[in-house]
Amino acid sequence: MAGAIIENMSTRKLCIVGGILLAFQVIAFLVGGLIAPSPTTAVPYMSVKCIDVRKNHHKTKWLMPWGPNHCDKLKDFDEAVSRQIEANDIVFAVHVPLPSKEMSPWFQFMLFIMQLDIAFKMDNDLKENAEITLDVSLAYRDDKFDDWKEIAHAVEIRKLKCTFGSPKTLDSEGRHYDCDFLPFMEIGSVAHKYYLINIRLPVNERKGINVGIGEIKDIRLVGIHQNGGFTKVWFAMKTFLTPSILIIMVWYWRRITLMTRAPVLLEKVIFALGISMTFINIPVEWFSIGFDWTWMLLFGDIRQGIFYAMLLSFWIIFCGEHMMDQNERNRLSGYWKQVGPIAVGSFCLFIFDMCERGVQLKNPFYSIWTTEVGTELAMAFIIVAGICLCLYFLFLCFMVFQVFRNISGKQSSLPAMSKARRLHYEGLIFRFKFLMLITLACAAMTVIFFIVSQVTEGHWKWGDITIQVNSAFFTGIYGMWNLYVFALMFLYAPSHKNYGEDQSNGDLGVNSGEELQLTTTITHVDGPTEVYKLARKEAQE
Repeated sequence: MAGAIIENMSTRKLCIVGGILLAFQVIAFLVGGLIAPSPTTAVPYMSVKCIDVRKNHHKTKWLMPWGPNHCDKLKDFDEAVSRQIEANDIVFAVHVPLPSKEMSPWFQFMLFIMQLDIAFKMDNDLKENAEITLDVSLAYRDDKFDDWKEIAHAVEIRKLKCTFGSPKTLDSEGRHYDCDFLPFMEIGSVAHKYYLINIRLPVNERKGINVGIGEIKDIRLVGIHQNGGFTKVWFAMKTFLTPSILIIMVWYWRRITLMTRAPVLLEKVIFALGISMTFINIPVEWFSIGFDWTWMLLFGDIRQGIFYAMLLSFWIIFCGEHMMDQNERNRLSGYWKQVGPIAVGSFCLFIFDMCERGVQLKNPFYSIWTTEVGTELAMAFIIVAGICLCLYFLFLCFMVFQVFRNISGKQSSLPAMSKARRLHYEGLIFRFKFLMLITLACAAMTVIFFIVSQVTEGHWKWGDITIQVNSAFFTGIYGMWNLYVFALMFLYAPSHKNYGEDQSNGDLGVNSGEELQLTTTITHVDGPTEVYKLARKEAQE
């Protein structure tokens, strides 16, 4: 009777906790959908064609497209021909942001893509597999009257992928090619108010530089940065969730240390998952408001990679530790076949990220996709990571199938137990199935919201209410995985409730007064756990 009351109370508490977590999950989605603006903003920029007058002893090498010290501008290239201005003396200048506006550290990052307006001309046709060489410079200043200070300078090569929808005849001269966007620049912080980009297209016919690239009319840039309003909501979420996970982690580990045995593998993995979640949550981004930390994007990728690797490893070990007939458990070495693909895939993605964003710390104009060797290397890393993900998925599906098959077989042994023990194990099996269902729901919601955020316009409107879908995706999914880790540590913290001797009689050799817990691992200083004893006894029979 006492056992039934305890289990009923436990189930009731589980339902209450589940309701509270569901409420917080809804709030996480609503915060992004109703309070936060769109995560990012795209701003188009049209470059201004300036004449490089440094040969005339100009004081500065930076050419401004507008303002009191604007450059000597060209309307078009026909004017350059009439004024006998060579291509090497033309600079495409772009000021970021647009006039009368300022950039802000709340924007977090800047990503630029380039589009070339290339016109068809019979005597200057665009060659197949043409490459364009860009001599680019980036500068900043925080006052409109300060001198520009250089951030980076590089000479980059980009492949042109263009198509022409009309016959290449005299009647088609002047029509533009349809060219793909080109990766141009990415910086991991927006620490200054004003930025200036100068782009030169040096021509050297002897070396074949910028020859056969067609007649370039204009250069357009699209700048993408994070919205300041979304950044504030994001920082607020991280600041709120950090102490929440820390508190449950301290409580969880304290419950483990109060046990008379050493922590078992599943408990260690859950604690490690909590540490990795805390590593993501800690709002170090607050420092990026006052410091020019260009490595924040790379740091964020590393933090996410560690969490996802721990999450995938947890799912494997969680299933393995619930295989009641498996002899090799409670040892990480017993899962090397399953965890190995996770380690290899994570390492490949880390190397890929270092080759891309790692190099961009020194050269923001660099892109691994701009060369054949870089593209092949990047694709190799991605393919290897994809193969490892597929192997992992197959391993996980097989293990989940085995666990459910074993649980179904063991349920036939429950009627032989005392009522208290039977209710306890029924609750244990219920919690396992409940967690597997929650895991499946979390994974499904992540995929669904990702797809929805890609195919929708970014917001939905119902009357006067506007819901930002992309913001809801980011805040909702982020909050969901935090709640998932929170629920794990709450449900799988060791229980210190004891069952008396009268409730143990008739059981399968369980010692009276033995501590009960939700984990099912084999060995600790007090001997095997009850679920494993149950499984091994039935297997021997």
